[in-house]
Amino acid sequence: MKRSYSPVLLLSAFAVSLASCGGAARSAADLEALAARNRQGHSPADVHFMANMIPHHAQAVLFAGWAESHEASSSIQIFCARMVVAQRDEIVTMRSWLLERDEPAPPAEYSRMRMPADTDHHAMSGMLTEAQLNELDNARGADFDRLFLKYMITHHEGALAMVDELFSSYGGAQNDFIFKLASDMYADQTTEIEHMQVILDTYEPGR
Repeated sequence: MKRSYSPVLLLSAFAVSLASCGGAARSAADLEALAARNRQGHSPADVHFMANMIPHHAQAVLFAGWAESHEASSSIQIFCARMVVAQRDEIVTMRSWLLERDEPAPPAEYSRMRMPADTDHHAMSGMLTEAQLNELDNARGADFDRLFLKYMITHHEGALAMVDELFSSYGGAQNDFIFKLASDMYADQTTEIEHMQVILDTYEPGR
């Protein structure tokens, strides 16, 4: 018999599990090694990945930032707050990496005004359309929770596809810094997808 779980308990456990994922402070040797990796050469595929992942992250930060104002459950709010911090940090890292190499860096903030209403969201895997953003923006409470989980799972799956594209591209992720960043993103977002899917499955269809 399929075991039934309370969405509140699952979301609380999810938030606790995310809180436990932080790594220990890096030593001076670790930082020196990281800096050395960051000085390695890079490829057009690396630049393409970083430049596209910035607006991808920025859109996730945008709609995760709605959790409190849209009356999401407390655990969803905690999850979203952690995601906003983590992805903003990664945006800063990616923009700095591009600018240090005299490569154009997209804005850190996602602007809906820059995205035409008929933009093909498949052009960047997992990105929400303006209609989907409006749908989520109009939702409140449990309806917001359900739509948020549904759309963030899709958004995360798009990020995984972008990492797969990087790794399969000529010269992609040969730079150790890029390889580690992309690998960490893949691992973190895969884990989050699994957790979000478990929570989403607890909601009754159509409720």
